[in-house]
Amino acid sequence: MGTPQFAVASLDALITAGCDIVAVVTAPDKPAGRGQKLNESPVKQYALAHRIKVLQPEKLKNPEFLTELKSLNADLQVVVAFRMLPEVVWNMPPRGTINLHASLLPQYRGAAPINWAIINGEQESGVTTFFLKQEIDTGDILFTEKITLTGDETAGELHDRLMNKGAGLLVKTVKGVECGRYNEHPQSQLLDGTELKHAPKIFKEDCLIDWTLPTETIYNRIRGLSPSPTAFTHLNDKVLKIYKSTYELTMHDMQPGHFFTDNKTYLKFAARDGFISLTDVQLEGKKRMDIKDFLRGVKLNAEV
Repeated sequence: MGTPQFAVASLDALITAGCDIVAVVTAPDKPAGRGQKLNESPVKQYALAHRIKVLQPEKLKNPEFLTELKSLNADLQVVVAFRMLPEVVWNMPPRGTINLHASLLPQYRGAAPINWAIINGEQESGVTTFFLKQEIDTGDILFTEKITLTGDETAGELHDRLMNKGAGLLVKTVKGVECGRYNEHPQSQLLDGTELKHAPKIFKEDCLIDWTLPTETIYNRIRGLSPSPTAFTHLNDKVLKIYKSTYELTMHDMQPGHFFTDNKTYLKFAARDGFISLTDVQLEGKKRMDIKDFLRGVKLNAEV
């Protein structure tokens, strides 16, 4: 059960490992683009290419869907980047339902764990497999695997690392469940009084840069929202998306949000305790481009 590209890597790894995939459950096709052509999810595209049965329920409690799902007689259900399941679904197979989550649970439960780990400047992340229970991302943990963060990678880059790391961990988990070699433990055992950090869905208001914040905080937010949904500010009364940047910590007397440029090689914004130098941007109505190409096409009136 999954929808985006993140889930395709896991599906491919399970097939390569010899697992018998009786069907995939994915999101219904959705119209996209100017022509509103129906867009198939990456998981569906992969499944069709490998002649795997595809189920696309609008509602997961639909009686017809539940009947068809039960008729598959699956021993185990695997969930990767899908939506919340009702108990009648996750409790159906005899071996239960396992989920792959892109964080070190119990930290960063929620819809956007990769983004928030980078936004919060974490030094490590990882993937976790667990048995599903009623409350989201709270089930007993099966396996985890950690990775060290570089400090400058974007959410997109971390996404790809965890996608591949998670695929391998999921195969290990399925094989472990198959032969009974796993040691599940409640997430509560891992808290040890530490603060629980959450990973809620990100909205547009989370993406607007507040230049009064510390420089490193802004830098991490830009990384954590790149390439999607993307941090942004306003420039010449237009939205300027920022995909990549660098930063420098230094005392200055500029107003936060003030920018300066040589109109050739750099565009810098003042933050509370330093400067953010933009390196990869997209102005409203224009293509994404590096800062030198961007400055060649626009003249900015600012202090040099």
